Amino acid sequence: MGAIRERDNRIDVICQHNRDRTIMPIKIRLTDEYGELQTYMILAYKDLSGQKDYTLPNGILVRGHIRTFECRISVFGTERLIRIAYNADDNIWRIVGV
Repeated sequence: MGAIRERDNRIDVICQHNRDRTIMPIKIRLTDEYGELQTYMILAYKDLSGQKDYTLPNGILVRGHIRTFECRISVFGTERLIRIAYNADDNIWRIVGV
């Protein structure tokens, strides 16, 4: 995996949305420093969001709109940890740490 371009850290993510409102990232695709798309399977992940749900007095459930995940991927046989974030308001995934 080449260096990730700082100015545009958006990535494509294939994920599973479960009925219990959890999100499970499965695969990512990003552009490397040479402008080529690279695809990586997510071997393991941990939800780092630490979001607490709460209910307003009128009964509406409120959740945070940014979900952060630490993911383990394999790059040329070497395992690496990366962090990705999903903004539910904008429907955009970004890489936030390598």
